[in-house]
Amino acid sequence: MKAKSSMNAPTMKKPSGDTGKIAHSAGIVSFAVMCSRVLGLVREQVFAALFGAGLAYDAFVVAFRIPNLLRDLFGEGALSAAFVAVFSDYDANKGEEATWKLASNVLVFFAVLLSLITLLGIFFAEPLVLLLVDNEFVQVPGKVELTRQLTMVMFPFLIFISLSAVVMGALNTKGRFFIPSMASSFFNMGSIVGGVSLALILPTFGQPAIMGMAIGTLIGGCLQFCGQLPTLFKTGFVFRPFLDLRDPGLRRILKLMLPAVIGLSATQINIFINTRFASSCVEGSVSWLNYAFRLVQLPIGVFGVAISIAGLPLIAKYASVKNFSALRETYTSSMIMAFSLTIPASVGLCLLSMPIVAVIFERGAFTALDTARTAEALAFYSLGLFAYAAVKVMVPVFFALNDTRCPVIASFMAVFTNLVVIYFTIDLFQHRAIAFSLSCAMIINFFFLSTMLYKRLSGYSLSYLFSGLAKILPAAFVMGLWLKGLMIWTDGWFDQGILSQIAGLVLLIGTSAALYGVILYFLRLRELDLLVGKIRQRLMG
Repeated sequence: MKAKSSMNAPTMKKPSGDTGKIAHSAGIVSFAVMCSRVLGLVREQVFAALFGAGLAYDAFVVAFRIPNLLRDLFGEGALSAAFVAVFSDYDANKGEEATWKLASNVLVFFAVLLSLITLLGIFFAEPLVLLLVDNEFVQVPGKVELTRQLTMVMFPFLIFISLSAVVMGALNTKGRFFIPSMASSFFNMGSIVGGVSLALILPTFGQPAIMGMAIGTLIGGCLQFCGQLPTLFKTGFVFRPFLDLRDPGLRRILKLMLPAVIGLSATQINIFINTRFASSCVEGSVSWLNYAFRLVQLPIGVFGVAISIAGLPLIAKYASVKNFSALRETYTSSMIMAFSLTIPASVGLCLLSMPIVAVIFERGAFTALDTARTAEALAFYSLGLFAYAAVKVMVPVFFALNDTRCPVIASFMAVFTNLVVIYFTIDLFQHRAIAFSLSCAMIINFFFLSTMLYKRLSGYSLSYLFSGLAKILPAAFVMGLWLKGLMIWTDGWFDQGILSQIAGLVLLIGTSAALYGVILYFLRLRELDLLVGKIRQRLMG
């Protein structure tokens, strides 16, 4: 149902009343996501040290990408957003018994559905691999067979991780954010400890070491799901093992999900396409792009995903009770918070791509050439960082409004943009073209969705949004100048040992972030003023 139209766009003179609540919840989520992303980087460091960028890791990336793509469609994408929208409505209007009954039915339904998909994925593992890779990949002896075996082992990961998203959505709606956001840390711990242990043991039984990391992925997925269950039961959930395909709540979720499978996953669809292009480049390209994208996922998760998770229950609640004024204000403040964090992060990642990659990955089998190529990809990915994060905030708003058409159109536009850009640049720029094309696609996605959401909400306060950007952009520019000058002064630090490199990186990031924060404080960014005020209250109280 559309918001009531008006002749003039709504105006805001101060942050939404929910800004403090969202910021508090987002802070909890950000801390948990930061823990997860740091552990994720440790996991990538393990891969880099043990396998570098070559046959084994290329095979693992392609094999993991197949169930991971489906995970993003069912778990962190369509299922999560659709479930939260319907679950929030039940929680607000239908009572606790009906709400938990819906949760049980959804868990059983998707456990059955995903088990069937997993069996099909295992059976058709080789055709799926061949669909994803190019002839250059196929011509390497044993590479396709290793990828097929890894795919078969890791496909059940889809079940655990998708059910984990249902549990996470239920807990977020009930105001529980920390444990669900820490759940991916359970995954990384399981995959690191279990994977490395098995990687060291399995070669003695004639199995490749990379197979241990694949089994570790399954262990991690199981821990991510099971680690949230105690908190879920504490909220009052009682599991009822039944399946009702006629349940109107389940049908509403499926109705939202089916078009959303495309609409919410433009990034993952493009990654799927780009994997095939990357496999046609020199060996190691798939690995370089994957390492770089892992790094850019840190600010996406800590900032964009955290704000989206924190704001979605409130936005879904306002949509269910038709309070569109509060919804507009909450959305606008959320976007300013997202921009204030991701725009400086884009500047920092672009300028610091080489030292960041070197400090994190360059050891063991990961060479200086791998560092240079990964840093190139990271710089191009960072160009679209603000759009990645903003889309994470925007798309769930469409689902809260029961609008799946606009995200679907946006995804097609993004895929088309990605294909056009990569087609004309791949021969010249190789793997760098893939990172650049994906950033272009997400920027197009962002501008289209922004325009359509403005129409869908009958306007939101552009003057307030632009006034925030008028402070964020100059602050980020000055920060970039400071960072560039400081990099010249500390250049020699990065030719020395690892401790000197870490010290240089900490100095560059720490002073730049502090300068950016100080500038925003004196420019009186209202969301920052509110956060500082709350911190003062807490310290004085």
